Amino acid sequence: MSAALCKPGGLGYTGRFPSDCEHYRGMFKGFTRFLQRPGERLKTLFGNHEGGGEPSGLNILPREEHSISRQLFSAGALKVLYRLHNAGFEAYLVGGCLRDALLGKPPKDFDVATNATPEELRDLFRNSRIIGRRFRIVHVRFGREVIEVTTFRGRPGDDHGEHLAHQSEDGLLLRDNVWGNIEEDALRRDFTVNALYYNIADFSLHDWAGGLADIDARVLRLIGDPATRYREDPVRMLRAMRFAAKLDFTFAPDTEAPIHELAPLLLQIPPARLFDEVLKLFMSGHGVQSFQHLREYGLFAMLFPEADEAMAELEWAEPLLLQALANTDERILNERPVTPAFLFGALLWPSVQWRSQCLRAEGMPPIPAQQTAAQQVITRQLQHTSIPKRFSLPMRDIWDLQERLPKRRGKRAFQILEHPRFRAAYDFLLLREHAGEIAPGLGDWWSAFQDGDEHEQCRLLNKVDADPAGSAGPRKHRPRKRRGGRRQGSNPGDGTD
Repeated sequence: MSAALCKPGGLGYTGRFPSDCEHYRGMFKGFTRFLQRPGERLKTLFGNHEGGGEPSGLNILPREEHSISRQLFSAGALKVLYRLHNAGFEAYLVGGCLRDALLGKPPKDFDVATNATPEELRDLFRNSRIIGRRFRIVHVRFGREVIEVTTFRGRPGDDHGEHLAHQSEDGLLLRDNVWGNIEEDALRRDFTVNALYYNIADFSLHDWAGGLADIDARVLRLIGDPATRYREDPVRMLRAMRFAAKLDFTFAPDTEAPIHELAPLLLQIPPARLFDEVLKLFMSGHGVQSFQHLREYGLFAMLFPEADEAMAELEWAEPLLLQALANTDERILNERPVTPAFLFGALLWPSVQWRSQCLRAEGMPPIPAQQTAAQQVITRQLQHTSIPKRFSLPMRDIWDLQERLPKRRGKRAFQILEHPRFRAAYDFLLLREHAGEIAPGLGDWWSAFQDGDEHEQCRLLNKVDADPAGSAGPRKHRPRKRRGGRRQGSNPGDGTD
């Protein structure tokens, strides 16, 4: 082959390499990566099964034997896959998007696994950034869509040079930047139904751990020894609850057995990470089922200890939480907005009321008692899950308005109606009435007041003035200040003025 064909400006040059030059360019890139990491490349070629017995049986389904089509994938996911493949890297779509597609659900989040390192990925995608310390991953952004790309992970105990895994004495993985091959990566994933790989090179589906059979049986099964895997990352227990609720799967017996005993391991997890997990549990459209699973396996008390204690003391607490979660699920189903401020407000409200009752019993006035109780509850909750201020401040507004909503005399009703958190506080009031915490009636009044015209609003306010039981109680009148001072010869309180 003439070298001129490979040069820009040479005979037949079209801006692309001819097929032979493409072949040699791919060989050169592969050889360069081999020189950078020879040990890992040899292990990928010849395998490394020390201490692991025989490799698991890989089940490969060619394109004609499975129902997953590229038409289900987003444009961003396909761009990542093809660019990796054309650069000479392995590229697989992996995890939940494949599981959901096989279950007939539209896939949403697309994750890619590859043998390219984070640094190689960053060089390949200018619209990317490396995130994470515990396990470094790469986010490739296409507008609002983010494709998560991970490097194949290896066994934590193997010798991987400078890439090491660090574990605590309890087995918790503190850092897990160990690169490996696709088989090791598959067996490092949490559940069998997530160890499915779609190969963009030939459109085949690779099942490394029996995930296809578990999808057919609707069973959630951990890969490896469950107790060990939970100790490596206790958040896997929360993921198990979420997947069981979302997919309506049952737990495999060995996956279910250690959860009660190992639930306290969640106390080792940073509060910021648990906040993210709570949002996934309760704001993905299956909050009621997630809550029930968490309660059944003793995990809810690790996330919301005060709420768990309050439910044992207040009979209306659990109905209130269930209704709040049901309302959230319905709004998500109808594609209406939801906010963590309202959800966390509902989750922590029984605790606030319980503490407030105790403080009032000790002689503290109602409003200071509620404010003190709210601060105590939030302070304790922050030790378990973080609550960013952009959510905690609106949550406090919703709570504070619960004391103001009954006070409707004069201009107060109009002032409350103009409050930016009124609508959320009004919905919260209806929630409390529905759960039986307070008697019904106030919610109906506010429903009529905000929807009524000026005449109807005046009628409703007159009705409040005529019914002291429906207001904040008798008004306290200030003594009228006398002009010109007190008359001579009169004494305070002697009735001579």
